[in-house]
Amino acid sequence: MSLKRELGALGVFAIATGAMISSGLFVLPAIAFAEVGPGVFLCYLAASLLLLPTLLSKAELMTAMPKAGGAYYFIDRSFGPGLGTVGGIAAWASLAFKSAFALLGVGALASFVWPQMLLWQIKAVACAFCVLFAVVNLVGVKHVGRAQVALVAILLGVLIAYSAGGIRQLDMACYRPLLPRGLKSLLVGTAMVFVSFGGVTKVAALAEEVREPKKHLLVGMFAASAVVGILYVVTVFVTVGLLPASAHEWSLAPLSEAAGRTWGTFGAVVLGLAALCAFLTTGNAGIMAASRTIMAMGQDDLLPRRLGSVNQRSGTPVYAILLTSGFMLAVILVLDLALFVKAASAMKILLFVFVMLSVILMRESRIPTYRPSWRSPFYPWLQIVGILCYAFLLVELGTVPLAICGVILGAALVWYALYARIHVVRESALIHVAARLAEADFQDHDLEAELSRVAREGDVILQDRFDRLIEHCTVLDLPGPLSRDELLRAAAEQLSPGIGRPAEEVWTLLCKREELSSTVIRPGLAIPHLILEGLDSFGVLLVRSREGIVFSEDDPPVHAVFVLAASPEDRNFYLRALVAIAEIAQDEEFDRKWLAAGSTEALREVVLAAERRRDHAPADA
Repeated sequence: MSLKRELGALGVFAIATGAMISSGLFVLPAIAFAEVGPGVFLCYLAASLLLLPTLLSKAELMTAMPKAGGAYYFIDRSFGPGLGTVGGIAAWASLAFKSAFALLGVGALASFVWPQMLLWQIKAVACAFCVLFAVVNLVGVKHVGRAQVALVAILLGVLIAYSAGGIRQLDMACYRPLLPRGLKSLLVGTAMVFVSFGGVTKVAALAEEVREPKKHLLVGMFAASAVVGILYVVTVFVTVGLLPASAHEWSLAPLSEAAGRTWGTFGAVVLGLAALCAFLTTGNAGIMAASRTIMAMGQDDLLPRRLGSVNQRSGTPVYAILLTSGFMLAVILVLDLALFVKAASAMKILLFVFVMLSVILMRESRIPTYRPSWRSPFYPWLQIVGILCYAFLLVELGTVPLAICGVILGAALVWYALYARIHVVRESALIHVAARLAEADFQDHDLEAELSRVAREGDVILQDRFDRLIEHCTVLDLPGPLSRDELLRAAAEQLSPGIGRPAEEVWTLLCKREELSSTVIRPGLAIPHLILEGLDSFGVLLVRSREGIVFSEDDPPVHAVFVLAASPEDRNFYLRALVAIAEIAQDEEFDRKWLAAGSTEALREVVLAAERRRDHAPADA
């Protein structure tokens, strides 16, 4: 069963925003302040700018492959199932860690209100909310989206009011010295707060649950990144100016503390409630997005198939949600806060590097059916600069966080070697690059055809009768060069069983029709056809010859052939089929895609994915 498409641009914006604004704003500034000092807001500014290469790269991948799984799906189809397994488990773990951190923020907020709370009580609060949101996610995505919109609306309203009110009461002495520990601390702080921005790209994992994903995913994601990036910088800047300059460290609820010093108990309560909304939205969105990664891996046989199943009643991946929630509960119980922040950031940065490499591989593979509706600008320099910057940030985080990432990635490789490798054989863009360079032919799994199907599913194209005929017709990829008669004989042998006429009769009729006038309608394209009394079915055959078919000395070789057979009673649809072929072939990219397609299924998908007017009359019209 497929997932339900129930989210629009507003739902995407709310989920992306809620996934970002949480502990990364209400708790993490205190940890970063201890490292950086008053210039901590510059860390958020730098991180928001460094997010751009990943944001633009992921936007391109989302419009080409709007599938559940997000970063996992992109990495898997680019690098293959080996690194796909590593990337998928890493993406899932980083999402779960970030969400667990957010739910621990609920406990930290409770301890700000009741200082006598013990650590185990803080963790108990976090576990309770983890269970609550697991139940909400099990009910269905529509309810998750509605809850997310309401929580995010409250959150944004409070933060805007806090920033607008606080900016008039800033103490400029609080900003001096701006970077008491030097520029290196700014780099470390930027790497630490990077995890705060990771949520904006989580929505890619929900692509199969978004209406018109190529439109709504982009609008929601870009809007969320712009709004939250500005809000992060302004809010942290205001917080620095409201807290006393003499303070060497902040509490784990710095915004509530700042509001309390400025507006008293009322301000602290309001910001506390806003923080609560933030923690809940991230915990909610995190379970939702992380479980879709596990679901996608289960459907691809990299994990047990049961994890990829979708409940028929709720339309949600129940087992994936239960596994994700259970893992988060375990993380909450053993989490070390400061080390976790760096490890989570390191994992997120590594994933972003893989995403940018995925764009490069997809572009360089030259797969004809890789057709993103939005392309990253400044390719490939944007990706190269992003990768270099991220590598520098990883070094600044230190060896222990990288070691933790290494353990997770190593475990993923072991799982792939022991389980996934024997369950899946799948082509990747990396193989296409190698094949292009070595002029080899890899066809174990047709990535071109899969990408085309994904694109058509994402656009929710309604099929007409012509589409259905193309889906089930025979496709020939003939070696050449060929003569016209050789082509027609091969076509007759393929059409004969489907239309119930002897192959010799079909060949004779096709030759007679060709003698009346050439069926070459433009250079490189021919549509041989015949009308036969008493046909019960409409016959269609697609033929390609890269070397070319010589129809006459006056015409250049033909590379694309559509063969049609119809009865006189089906004349109306026969004419509509001719119009459909003409519309498909007039695309200036058609010839390139047709010749570049790597298999017969890829040829079929070139026709199915073409833009044309579709007749939505009943199938038997």
